[in-house]
Amino acid sequence: MQDATHHLLRAIELDPGLNPARVELAHLCTAQPLYGHMAPSVAADHLRRASEAAQPEGMLPALAWIGFYADRNLPRALQLFSRSAHLAYNSWNVRIGSHFTLSRRRFDEGIAQLREAIRIDPYQSWLHARLAWAYHLAGDASMSLQLIRDALKRFPDSEPPRMYGSLILSFNGETVAAVELSRRLRHQMPHFDLATMAHAYALAVAGEAAAARAILDHLEWLSRERYALKSFLAAIYAVLGDPERALTALRAAEQSRCPWFFQMLADPRLKPLHGHPEFQSMLSILAGMEAEAEREGLTE
Repeated sequence: MQDATHHLLRAIELDPGLNPARVELAHLCTAQPLYGHMAPSVAADHLRRASEAAQPEGMLPALAWIGFYADRNLPRALQLFSRSAHLAYNSWNVRIGSHFTLSRRRFDEGIAQLREAIRIDPYQSWLHARLAWAYHLAGDASMSLQLIRDALKRFPDSEPPRMYGSLILSFNGETVAAVELSRRLRHQMPHFDLATMAHAYALAVAGEAAAARAILDHLEWLSRERYALKSFLAAIYAVLGDPERALTALRAAEQSRCPWFFQMLADPRLKPLHGHPEFQSMLSILAGMEAEAEREGLTE
């Protein structure tokens, strides 16, 4: 993915009129921070550079993404999403748009987006897994379990159902299945931080605290060498009974503009942190952004 980013940047430099390369770059610059392969600030810089000379319509959702997650400018993000609302179905835009909607805690709207996408494109495993995650965030454990089991049955070898499935099954007490799912995913994708964190969370819930902490120590060491996702660490520390380390992870995620930060604040797995003054302060970030958008007449 990073090699592709460099090739696309070079292509745009050599041929400024090559707008399809700008659109592909926009997709990559939203995907890489989600997977933990690139710091959001770096992705934002690439996108800004690529959009200086031209902003084809296909770039607008990604620019909205940067407006929200990197710049914390919700009005700007809403304007850009509105300008791109007429675009034909594209799985990348659904990925961007649904993630944005869920980050704003608009769960019914996000679920509707994902269900419509599945109706159009029923064989994308990540859509089914993301739908289960949306119900998890909304607090509907029964539906999230039903959907993730269906996704795992339908797409047994696909990474997204395994990753989301491990988190959802762990949270709902199905620890044996969750540990095995995450173990297999981590073996399959050893350089994927989310897989490693899913395994650590499953182990922590299963009572294997020492093994979970060993993974956390390894991730901490890696974070000194390269960009690493922090948001998902909070749930692991919360299970291990270490709220201060959980808040430290969230603080680092907020500072790095991690695109998972706002969804983690809504994650039921972080219930032990509810009521903590710093956690409440983090919740106020989104509330302030929503208030600003409302003052500008950009929210319903």
